Amino acid sequence: MKVAICGAGITGLALAHRLAARDVEVVVLERAAGPREQGYMIDFFGPGFDAAEEMGLLPQVEAAAYRVDEASLLDDRGRRRAAIDYVRFAKSVGGRLCSIMRPDLERVLRTTLPSTVDIRFGAGVAGVEDLGDRVRVTLADGETLEADLLVGADGIHSTVRRLVFGDESGFLRHLGFHTAAFVFEDEEIREWVGERFCLTDTIGTQMGFYGLRDGKLAAFAVHRVTDPALPDDARAALRATYGSLGWAVPKALDLCPPAEEVYYDQVAQIEMPSWSRGRVVLVGDACYAVSLLAGQGASLGIAGAFVLAEQLTRTPSTEAAFAEYEKLLRPVVTEKQQVARRGARWFLPANRFLLQARRVFLGVARLPGLERPLAAAVTGKSTALVTNPKHGAVIRTR
Repeated sequence: MKVAICGAGITGLALAHRLAARDVEVVVLERAAGPREQGYMIDFFGPGFDAAEEMGLLPQVEAAAYRVDEASLLDDRGRRRAAIDYVRFAKSVGGRLCSIMRPDLERVLRTTLPSTVDIRFGAGVAGVEDLGDRVRVTLADGETLEADLLVGADGIHSTVRRLVFGDESGFLRHLGFHTAAFVFEDEEIREWVGERFCLTDTIGTQMGFYGLRDGKLAAFAVHRVTDPALPDDARAALRATYGSLGWAVPKALDLCPPAEEVYYDQVAQIEMPSWSRGRVVLVGDACYAVSLLAGQGASLGIAGAFVLAEQLTRTPSTEAAFAEYEKLLRPVVTEKQQVARRGARWFLPANRFLLQARRVFLGVARLPGLERPLAAAVTGKSTALVTNPKHGAVIRTR
């Protein structure tokens, strides 16, 4: 079997890993000229963590991760108003959590790919033709290739989804936020941050900072917005939107890199009635983006890739494999999307009452024995898509 995967991000690379381990011929098509360096820090846990362990990648993932002691909410003068203890939070999920930059997780997956995987950068997909027993893919430069299956793992703005299922507007649910991330250097802010994730304790607009290796910092920004349209100049938009915030924000905005080095996008979810059509199937954010409000996009992307690969290599027919993959994943994804939407008002308070209520909640949650309720509020129901007993992986849900 030959599988073409559109997208060399976290989900596409995880799928390539698992399929290649099952002796499937894999070609990965990525429209970008090279690996992307933009992205923010993620808390990696849940079914994707389990899948990474089963694939033998957990040591490399943990080596690339960062120590984070707590998430601190700071006022305009840098005073700590509330916090989440990451050590206790990690214990509430059995210690199976690490904080890692999205580009670093992608790098681990990419650099450990089997040599049999053909990965092509600068290879955007321009056309898809389902031939019944195979699929023909036309690339932006006019080249064509054929495969038994095409997988769209190309993110929330998926080209494969648009070409095969229709316009993005039919599937995208805007959640009322824009988000951005960039990397910069400043010794003073780096010293202030230490081993924390420092966030402004503000209404409607929020910026935070992580300390990285080599003295660098990662900035994360999110703000409420009614218009989902993205700005032409991301850096100018950041300076205009976040310029009124205090503490370290003005200095960070002055050090913001050019727009092409800034990650900027809307916060949204993808909802589709079906994730497959003929010999084309979608995985990860392309068909079930849960948004950063759920905090498990990368984890569910890797878990979905794992489940899809297992079904493709153990189920007799493609149609049955696609159906079982969706049957296993959809209930989990639906629940995480609902958790994200319910938590939107607490993720970034829209008024002072909600801001104060969040402070009280986080203060109470720091009391002994209340780590698990906090984790449940943030992560939703316990999910076991991938388990790792002595005799191999088992795919299931509960």
